[in-house]
Amino acid sequence: MNNDRVVMEVSGLTKAFKTHKKEPGLAGAVRGLFRRKHETVFAVKDVSFTVREGEFVGFLGPNGAGKTTTLKMLSGLLHPTSGSARVLGCVPWERKDEYRRQFALLLGQKNQLWWDLPARDSLELNAKIYGIPKEQFERTLDELTALLGVAPKLSTAVRELSLGERMKFELIAALLHEPRVLYLDEPTIGLDVVSQQVVREFLRDHNRRRRTTILLTSHYMADIQELCERVVIIDRGTVFFDGRLADILDRFADFKVVTVQLASGTATPLMDPARYGEVVPADPGTLRLRVKRDRVIAACKALLDELPVKDIDIEEIPVEDIIRQLFQREAQKAGNGE
Repeated sequence: MNNDRVVMEVSGLTKAFKTHKKEPGLAGAVRGLFRRKHETVFAVKDVSFTVREGEFVGFLGPNGAGKTTTLKMLSGLLHPTSGSARVLGCVPWERKDEYRRQFALLLGQKNQLWWDLPARDSLELNAKIYGIPKEQFERTLDELTALLGVAPKLSTAVRELSLGERMKFELIAALLHEPRVLYLDEPTIGLDVVSQQVVREFLRDHNRRRRTTILLTSHYMADIQELCERVVIIDRGTVFFDGRLADILDRFADFKVVTVQLASGTATPLMDPARYGEVVPADPGTLRLRVKRDRVIAACKALLDELPVKDIDIEEIPVEDIIRQLFQREAQKAGNGE
């Protein structure tokens, strides 16, 4: 396959909703019966990006940023107000069978499996809908249930499955027809740590083996860090960053956190630690500093020379903190009218 092939082209995609603006109080409710005021709210505004074959892209943003609305337009569930999109050469909202057989949408908070049926029955129904031959279905089902460790649960009613087991079967249902494009909206939401890791490892392996193009939204930054080299960050319906995750760290995380465990009995450092970085609140007997990247080595050497150090640790700033800072920065710009 040609890794340079563009499979998703989005240009100026916009989705606006007209909402009724109700005036307060009983009088306002009565006036609204005769003369309603409306306002236009943009869920997505002028979003543009491209995705190449086999890419695993993180689609990030705070609640209400427009991520799910974008995925629903790309999967054909919503028609845009304006703009264009082509996925695998098709216009999603035309909902042609040619396209619907080549993508899957998995919403972490929505069920596609029948609640009262055994998991296998729901999967067989999906196979019938997609016209999957029985031999192919059995082969794919055996492979996916083995990889996700849920083969013994095939005869269990969906309502009796744990949340983690149910999400794994939802993922299997989405992949039965071997889609070339996969939209994942919060696939690990609510899962325990072990189940989250199993799903991540499965998705990483599936992407590598099948070259499936995946667009992932998640509030768990561990999902993004482990799976996505590239991220598209959206806020208030507009893209404000599109690039490698490592570039965010380079541009917006120009410091590291140095944590020093002091020897027993050391209450307060005799030297002034603020000379080497910003002092961060920490437990007694611990010194924590935010140190510029280019000063980390010199700062650590000085701390080791001047303090009774029991242990020292150097950490990157958590990615979720960096993303949060980006959102706050954009909010401040919007508030200042920039």
